[in-house]
Amino acid sequence: MIEIELKGYADDKVFERVRETFEFMRKEIHEDIYFNHPCRDFAETDEALRIRIKRFNGHYEAFLTYKGPKLDELSKTRKEIEVRVDDVDTYLELLRLLGFKEVLTVEKIREKYYVEKGVTITLDIVEGLGKFVEIEKLAKDEKEVEREVPRLMEILKSLGVKKFERKSYLELLLEKLSSSAGH
Repeated sequence: MIEIELKGYADDKVFERVRETFEFMRKEIHEDIYFNHPCRDFAETDEALRIRIKRFNGHYEAFLTYKGPKLDELSKTRKEIEVRVDDVDTYLELLRLLGFKEVLTVEKIREKYYVEKGVTITLDIVEGLGKFVEIEKLAKDEKEVEREVPRLMEILKSLGVKKFERKSYLELLLEKLSSSAGH
């Protein structure tokens, strides 16, 4: 599956517009534990491997997710493979035994909104980074990317997003940590 995704910096006004315009689905708490490969640096290959623990409505679910390199110059569109995880601790142990190293855990509060069939908007408050808005569409193949990216970007612009971001929350947090360590 191809995940067509755009992310922008948000403020209270953007959050308000999304809440007024789209249908609320649910609020989730995410804990994303990122790993690096023992033989290649995912930061260099533009890949990601994480376990996401998602809590909502008194339930929790977890997924092991691989994200391939970004497929275009504007968005965060990538190939994504996701597997449901029933026993997080066993998966964490498995990854560690295989030589994967924990990089960082990203924590966020996410509100999810329905835009149209196959399209969602999320409002994210990311610990250590602030407020963001993401729009996402799942596509069967890469042909949809060229058509959908400008359309999704216009939706975000209409909500007041002025600055877009292609870097992942992990990349942004790692940059912030390295710049604060350098001072």
